Parts: sequence; structure tokens; C-alpha cells
Amino acid sequence: MYATSSQTCYHQGDCSYCPVLQGLMIIRVGFPNQNSRLFHKAIACPSIMSGEGEPWIPADKNIKELTSRVIIIGVLLGGLMTAANAYLGLYIGMTVSASIPAAVMSMLILRGFKFKDVTILENNSVQTMASAGESLAAGVIFTVPALLVIGLWNDINWVDTFLIAILGGLLGTMFTIALRRLFIVEEALPYPEGVACREVLVAGEKGGSGLIAIIYALLIGATYGWMVKAFKVTHEKVQGVAELAGTRFYAGSELSLALLSVGFIVGLRIASFIFLGGIIGFAVLVPIYGLINGFPDSGSNKGIGFGGIDIYDYTTVWSEQIRFAGVGAMVVGGVYTLWSMRKTIAQGLMKSFKASKSGNENVLRTERDLPLDKVILFCGVLVILTFFFYWYATGNIGMALVGALFLALVSFFFAAVAGYIAGVVGSSNSPVSGMTIATLLFTIGLVWVFGGLIMGMSETDMMIATMFIAAIVATSAAIAGDVMQDLKTGHMVGATPWKQQTAEIIGIVVGAIVIGPVLSILHKAFYITQSACYDAEGAGSTVCEDALLAPQAELIGAIVEGAFGGALNSPMVLLGAIIAVILIRLKMPVMSVAIGIYLPLYLSVPIIVGGIISHVLLSSARLRIDGSLEGKPSTAAKAAVKEVQDKGVLIGAGFIAGESLMGVLLAVFIVADQKWKGLGILPEDWFGGGVLDYWFSVIFFGWFVLVFILITARSLPKKGNLFGDLMYVLSDAAKRLRGVFKLPPVPDFSNQSDRKS
Repeated sequence: MYATSSQTCYHQGDCSYCPVLQGLMIIRVGFPNQNSRLFHKAIACPSIMSGEGEPWIPADKNIKELTSRVIIIGVLLGGLMTAANAYLGLYIGMTVSASIPAAVMSMLILRGFKFKDVTILENNSVQTMASAGESLAAGVIFTVPALLVIGLWNDINWVDTFLIAILGGLLGTMFTIALRRLFIVEEALPYPEGVACREVLVAGEKGGSGLIAIIYALLIGATYGWMVKAFKVTHEKVQGVAELAGTRFYAGSELSLALLSVGFIVGLRIASFIFLGGIIGFAVLVPIYGLINGFPDSGSNKGIGFGGIDIYDYTTVWSEQIRFAGVGAMVVGGVYTLWSMRKTIAQGLMKSFKASKSGNENVLRTERDLPLDKVILFCGVLVILTFFFYWYATGNIGMALVGALFLALVSFFFAAVAGYIAGVVGSSNSPVSGMTIATLLFTIGLVWVFGGLIMGMSETDMMIATMFIAAIVATSAAIAGDVMQDLKTGHMVGATPWKQQTAEIIGIVVGAIVIGPVLSILHKAFYITQSACYDAEGAGSTVCEDALLAPQAELIGAIVEGAFGGALNSPMVLLGAIIAVILIRLKMPVMSVAIGIYLPLYLSVPIIVGGIISHVLLSSARLRIDGSLEGKPSTAAKAAVKEVQDKGVLIGAGFIAGESLMGVLLAVFIVADQKWKGLGILPEDWFGGGVLDYWFSVIFFGWFVLVFILITARSLPKKGNLFGDLMYVLSDAAKRLRGVFKLPPVPDFSNQSDRKS
């Protein structure tokens, strides 16, 4: 329901201020004339994407929500998702969001077993519990295994892992309760996976054509995900490196329908800024670094792309050097974002306090959080418990006190930043490892000052203190993004916040209980990280070829050892901070660009493609009704745009669900194959047909993209044609570009007769 002064909102008419686009600086591009923005008249305000409007279940209606059957199913699915994603994250360094898969599985279970009177809010509670365990796993696996890397542990300590998970998970959840009103109600951040999950739940509730569409899209997404990830018929990404002007340049893209769908949901603006960050990191900073310092020559031939040059050497520069610039930019961007929002945060907290004091009879059911005064009291108890845990872990009461105070001050900051980032790009693409590294850098500075300079702790003791302090803060940040996605879904379907927050707590407890034994079993079976394997088996041992790589844990272990051994990559962190300051001065969305710098470029490409598809289809919907993109859209045009947007989000949600489910299922096959080798359990071994060439991989992916476009385009008004609309949109964009940069005139396709011919 928000729009800038120069933009008309397609959802509920004109309004003067858009906190998502303008207040958080998403749309400003740094040109002197604020109204000179590309595409600014054709894109729907994020209120459509963020689910503004009445919830599916009205606030004055009470239906079943957190029932006993929901708790049982949620506990089982939560344990499964925690275990599967823990393995997947250690194996490839990425996890899949469990919200949408859990929602689909919940609907199938509840309906498959013929439960009576199943409600949408029950399904929402199940996905809430299941996704909490998955996000908890992400926070733990990126930090705890680093204790194996630096040699502080020989095996996974179940008790310590449980305490890290439960303390960090509960703290992150408590902080998001205070932030729910700010990010979801006041700022209305998009939260793409929250929107997608809502579409899945509503389609299941409505049945009929909506349910058929989501099932159809789910099957398409699952088919593509299984063919690519399991059968490995095509490449998962297409990429290559070329030499030019004394350096190297990269081009590539992840061939992911899920990421394409995320781009459609978040829209062109957010997608374009993430892509800009990817260009800065991958296409600008890496070549400059290579020109000055040269590229490593591993001789590994691990990734020969379509350019015939080893991609591994190029990406090594990014992962070991340039990625830290993204971390520095995120730290500065996070501080600036919270500082710029300080008044809004204060107002949101005051409103939450007033709501908790006014009594539930004066508050809508859909706005009843757990009482904020009790939440703050519980946070205080958690901080005290954390103090005792730090004392137990480090044996130093002074460091334990400093660590607990640091936790109380900093963990809220990182939880808020993580919640914001998830609102922009989704929790699956939220750089949890980047937030973890940022947390680690803060913690290293704290421990150096208080532990090293003041208390005279040894380097080993400082490493222990650093890891345990950072692990809880990082887990808190990891869970925060997922909780905000879940609360966004609940806000749109009409859930009762305090019941959903209770479901989050149940899911965190389940995940914390499961994660320790799972990590211990995996370490005993395969070894977690090659560093830990080499320490146990000896350098060069063939046993370590099957070790779980856990790249984030290896990186964090290297940072901790480097920091206390004098080898921290501070120049790149400083460079990222400088880039962030420049972005702020240009009034650009620093956090979105910083995320793009940190994420590899190939992840940003399908997101921007999805954003472009969204822009073209939404513009086409308005164009076919109004005949132009100039001026204010008519009421009929607003309705047409919303219909196309809803259809695209629904199909995208199905694609995300299908691909994510196949990721979890594949993890089960991988675990089984590791346990029973030689039986050909892995799907890629069933037929042995090999992988198609790069160009065939692109064609295969392109066919599914075309299916997405054609299905969504069926919701367009009948008059006109898509190719003519595309020419008009490109012409309109080119004219705006010419106006900004004062370029020569471009061909005019805006004549309606020319467009339709």
C-alpha cells in the first residue's frame, strides 16, 4: 500500500511514502534527479509482493492452530529437516529452506491420513516448527565444526553443542518478537519465501484451480531439481573464465528455478541491486586483484568452464580475498541501516510495549505477540545462563562476564540485520556465513582487548572464548532470518503471533536436541572437515577424500587461527567498509549491494532474470489495459497487475517447493550411499548417462523458464501480444536511460499500432 511520490502503487492507490523502497533506500540509484529512476513507473510496489491487505483468516475468527497433532508432526518433520540440512550444509556448504517443503509435507500428511477439519493455521504451525530446526542447523554447522578445525575438539561435544544451539536459538527468537511489528507490519519487507509459503498454504486451503496450479508447479520444480541435482543430466551452473588485458574475467549463472522464482517474487529493484553487488565483487574487484597480484595456479583443473580456463583459480581469489570485502560492507551497512532506522525501531518497540500492557482484549488476535515485558525478562535469564556457560567453557569468570555483556549488546544487532536481509533476499539466500564472519570479527576484537591485553589469556584460551561467544551470536542471527520469514507467512494467513512464536520455540528445542548427535555421527562416519581428518589420519590420507568439506567451518577456523597468529585479512574488510561508505554517500541500498558482493555472481544472475521477467509481465498487464506506462494506472490496470503477480508468485512458490524437496530427498540418498558404498544408491549412478554439454544445459533450463513465463502470462489480459509488449517495455526503459545519461534517441516502439502489428 506504499509508493514513492513519483510512483503510483498498483495495490491500494496513491500514497506518499514507501518505507521498503524509499525509507530503506532500495530504489535510489544515486542520480542527481531523484525522479530519474529506471523502470519506476512500471513495477508494482512491494506491498503486493509483501502480502499487504487483509489476512486469509480474519482477525475476528478463531480456528484450530497449535494442536496436539500439529506438535507431533512438527516435531518429526523438524528433526528430519534438521538432520538433512546439517548433512547438506556440511557436504556442499549450503542448506535449503524448510518452510515451503514442510508446508507441502504437512498438507500431504494431514490430508493423506484423513485428519478431519485440517486448517491452514495448523499447516502453518507445522512448517514453522520444521523450518526452525533447519535454520538452527545452519547456524550451528557454520561455527561448531570450526572447533575441530583448530584442534580444540577431537569429537563433537553433545552437551556444548546443545547449549550453543538452545541459547542462540532462543535468543534469536526472542529478539524477533520485538522486531516483528517493525519489519513485517511497519516496514512491510517483502520476505520472498514467506510470501511463497503463504501462496502454498492458501492454494492448499482453497483447493480447486489454485491447488492444481501449485501441485503442477511443484511437480515441474521437482522434476527439474531431480534431473539436475540427482540424475545430474545437466550442469547445475554454467560458467567460464576468459583472459583479457592481462587479467581474467568471469561469466556464469546458477541454473536454478528456485532462484529465478525468488527474483520474480522480490521484483526487479531488489534483484538489480543484488546483481550490482555481484558485478562489483566478481566482475570488477576480482579482475583488479588478479591484475595486481596475479591469480593462483593450483594446477587442479577442478573446474574447466566454457572458457577453457580453470574456474577454481578465479573463485579462489573471490573466496579467500574479495568475499571479505562483502563482509566489511555488510558490517558497515548493517550499522548504518539500524542507525537510520533507530527512530522506527524505538517506535516499534514502544508500540509492542503498549500492546502488551493494554491487555489482549484491546489487541487484534493477529497482533498478539508473547508479552514483551516477559520476553525481555526471559532474554535476561538467557544472558545469565550464557554467562554461566561461558564461565564453564572458558574457565575465566572475567571473560565470561565480558562475553555475556557483548552477547546482550551485539546479538540483537545481528539478529535485526539478519532479519532484514532475509526480508530482502529470502532466508535460503541470506548470507548466514557472512553474518557469522562479521560476528567473528567483532568477537575477535573483543577477546583481543579484554582477554589478551587486560586479562593476559593464552592464545588457545582466547580461541576457545572467541569460538563459543561467536557461535551463540551467529546461531541467534541464523535463526532470526527464518523466524521473520515464518512470522511473515503467519501475518498473511492470519496466524496468532504468540502461538506461532511458541511453535518456533518448540522447533528450536527439537533442533537443539537433534543437532549434536547428528554432527557426532557424521564426524565419526566421515570426519567433518578435511583439516580434522588430516589431524586424525595424517596428511594426505585417502580416507580424507570422503570427508565432509564444511567450507564455512574451515574458513572460520582459518580466520580464528589467523587472527591469533597475525594473519587476518583486514585490508579486504576495510575495502568493503569503504565501498559501503561510498554507497551510502550515493544514497544506494548498501545492504542489498553488500549481499551481492558477498554472494557469488552465479547466484545473482537467475535472481535478476526473475526480476526482469516480473517487470516485463507486470508492465505488460498494465500496458494491455491502459495502453501506456505513463501517468497513473487505472483501477482495471491495478487489478490486472495484481492477478499476474499472484499467479507468478503461486507458480514460483511451486518451483521453490519442488526444487527444495528434491534437495532434502537427495540428502537422504547421499547419507545412505555414504553408509552403504558400492550399492549404486546415488541416483546419478542408476543410468550412467553422463552430463549434457553447457549449451544443452542452458537450453534445458531455458525450456523450464519458458514454461514459467507462459503459465504466468496466461493471466494477462487477452489483447496484445507478449513480444510487442516486450518491445514497448524495452523502448520505455531505453528512453528513461537516455534521459538519465543524456544518450542519443532510441527507436520508439510506444506506438500501439506498431506494437500490436
